[in-house]
Amino acid sequence: MGRPIVYHRGPEFKEILERVLEKLARVCLTSSPVALFTASGTGAMESAVANLVSPGQRVLVVSAGSFGERWVQIVQRYGGALEHLRYEWGATPDPDDIAKRLRTSGARVVYCTHCETSTGVVSDVRAIAGCAKAAEAVCVVDAISSLGAVRLEQDEWGIDVVVSGSQKALMTPPGLALASVSSTALEASRLCSTPRFYFDWERIVKAQGDLLTAFTPAISLVCGLDAALDLLLEDGVESAWGRSALLGRACRAGVKAMGLELFSPDQDRSAVVTVIRVPPGVDGTAVVRGARENGVTVAGGQGELKSKIVRVGHVGYIGIDDVSAALEVLEDAFASAGASLARGRAADRAREVHAQAAAIDARLASPDLA
Repeated sequence: MGRPIVYHRGPEFKEILERVLEKLARVCLTSSPVALFTASGTGAMESAVANLVSPGQRVLVVSAGSFGERWVQIVQRYGGALEHLRYEWGATPDPDDIAKRLRTSGARVVYCTHCETSTGVVSDVRAIAGCAKAAEAVCVVDAISSLGAVRLEQDEWGIDVVVSGSQKALMTPPGLALASVSSTALEASRLCSTPRFYFDWERIVKAQGDLLTAFTPAISLVCGLDAALDLLLEDGVESAWGRSALLGRACRAGVKAMGLELFSPDQDRSAVVTVIRVPPGVDGTAVVRGARENGVTVAGGQGELKSKIVRVGHVGYIGIDDVSAALEVLEDAFASAGASLARGRAADRAREVHAQAAAIDARLASPDLA
C-alpha cells in the first residue's frame, strides 16, 4: 500500500484487479462475478437492497443483533414492505422459522447475517439458503466479518449474494466492500425498479469484465487486498477457516479459565469473536476502557447489550501470541472493574488449548497417517 499510486486505467492496475477478483471468488467459493466497491461493508449491504428491492416489494429480514437490524433500516429506507423475523439478541435464528415466514409472507428476497458480530452468534446460512430456494426467494448473506474466517461456500450452499468488507478476516484496512452476485440475483436486479447509480451491480460487473472499474477505486487499498489475499489463501481457504477456529477455541478456553461466562456459543463456528458476559455489578464500559489504557482494543456491547458484554475479535493478521496478550490485559481490566476471577491462568490455558488442537490437526493432515 505504500508504493507509488498507479493509474487505475493502466495495464499495471488491470493486472492487480484481475488477481484480486479471481482471489475473492476463491474465498467466496463461487464462479459468480464479485462486484468490488470503494465503500464500507454497509455500502455492499445497501447495494444488495438497491438492486433487489423495488418500492413496496415484500422482503424478509432475519435479525438477532445490531447488524441484522441494519438490514431492517436499509430496507425501510428504500421503501420495501418489511417482514421482520426478529430474535432476541444472542439467539440463533431457526431455519424452520424462516421457512415458515417465507411461506406465509410471500417474500421473494431474504436478508440474513452470517456472523452477528454484536453477539458472536453464527447462523446456519446453508440451511437458510435452502429455505430461500424452496420459496423461490433470493438469499442475501452479510458475511462482512465471517468471510475468510468461517466456512462459507456460496455456490455449493446456493447463496445468491454474499456481501463483505476488507477490514475483518480479509486483513486490509477499511474502505473496500464486495458483493458476490449469482446469475439469479443479477437477473432479479434487472427487474428491480429502484434507481441506483454508484451501487449498480450491472454497471460494476460490466466494467470489471473489461478489467476496469466503473469509478475511481481506492487504488492503494486494492493493492493491499491483493497482498492480503495471498496470505489468506497461502494454504487454501480451508486452512484459514481452521486457523480462526483454533484462535477462537483458545480464546474461549482462556475466558473460562478466568472463571468468566461466555455470551457467545462455545463452539468452533464462533471463530470471529468471543463475547464475554460481564458479571453482575461490573461495568463493561470500564473493562473496555481499562483494556484500551493498557494497549489492547476490545469492544463493548451495542444497543440493549451496552455495558453487559465485552467482545474480543480474533480474525485477521493475528496469532496465539496476540490472543494470549489480550487475555492477560483483560484479566487485569476485569479485576480493576471489580470482577472476582481466577488470576494468572487465562493466557497459559489459551496457549495450551491452541497447541493441543494444532497438534491434533497436524497429525490428521499428515500424509503418513495410516
